Amino acid sequence: MRGLKGVCVAALAFVLSACANPVPPEKASYVGHWRSPNMSLEITQEGRIIYERVDVKDGRTLTKKLDSPIKDFHGDDIEVGVASISTTFFVSKKPHPDEGKWKMTVDGIELTREN
Repeated sequence: MRGLKGVCVAALAFVLSACANPVPPEKASYVGHWRSPNMSLEITQEGRIIYERVDVKDGRTLTKKLDSPIKDFHGDDIEVGVASISTTFFVSKKPHPDEGKWKMTVDGIELTREN
């Protein structure tokens, strides 16, 4: 039974990775690894988002993680997910140069591109 479960997990991972839409040329400036002190957002050219955010609330550390294909861009915002399960990253300031570094603001947090 364990072997079958492993095969199913591998097949699901393959199907999910195949659902990614490559980042369109007009959104190429979004590609890269973006960081702030409490958030990391990697956007790959192949169309994946790898996200981690750490917040402290009431003395507890809350961590959110997501590794998902990009479904679509809606204006500057990025929708990620599979089938009917999705979430949107709200981009209030799209990627732009600022004092020699690239910055963008996502979900209210200013991020700086590392690469």
